[in-house]
Amino acid sequence: MWGIVTLVLVGACVIGVATGGDDDSTVVPPPTATERNDTVPILRQAFESQGICYGWKLQDGYRDDDVVSAGSNLGDGVPVENHPQCPRWVQVRGIVTYTSDSSEAEDYASVAVQGSPDFEASDLILVQTGLSRFDLTDDAFVDDPGWAVTRAAVTLPLLVAERGAASPEPVDTAAAPADPTPLKDAGSDLWRDRWGWFIGAAALLLITALLVTVGLVLRRRQRREAAAPAVPGPRPRGGTAARTPEKA
Repeated sequence: MWGIVTLVLVGACVIGVATGGDDDSTVVPPPTATERNDTVPILRQAFESQGICYGWKLQDGYRDDDVVSAGSNLGDGVPVENHPQCPRWVQVRGIVTYTSDSSEAEDYASVAVQGSPDFEASDLILVQTGLSRFDLTDDAFVDDPGWAVTRAAVTLPLLVAERGAASPEPVDTAAAPADPTPLKDAGSDLWRDRWGWFIGAAALLLITALLVTVGLVLRRRQRREAAAPAVPGPRPRGGTAARTPEKA
């Protein structure tokens, strides 16, 4: 009898370990490779548009907050917190704690949005509150930590822009010139852009008028000379006619 009882108890333990081990696990699962690979390009695009680094961090509260997964626009496994390439950064931090079935405590999670010192604490709190609009609550982190933390990361750029802490428009990352280009002189655009043409045309008109005037003067002089009558000259001495002798 005792042998039969022992075999039953051992079999029950084996079946329990084989079928219920996963349900009783306190290990927090990380995001899948697909979730991480889909999240990084979105965060990279947000960085190029806003100039702010975005990332995520998932920790296991049951194991002294061990980092289960971290990533950012810099890549999978690269956190943004205090990174030299990210003077401005925002990240979502999720801490998930799974308890064993033998414990009376329930599974729970805590979610926080952290940022560099240049962000106001009130803005970060409001961004954190805005995650609930996308159903990214503590319960969502408990149910599927990997999906929730990466989903929260891609919503950060929108929530930060809504707070006015970042511009939604693309940022030109090219180096600005040392000296700004001086403004053009105020005035008429027609005269400012075509002053050379106007001066050349005025010079041509002046030369044309001068040539026409000279031509008219010469023409009038020629007409006066042609219309004037011929004036007889002095009679030459000693003509061809015979001289008449004087009468006695």
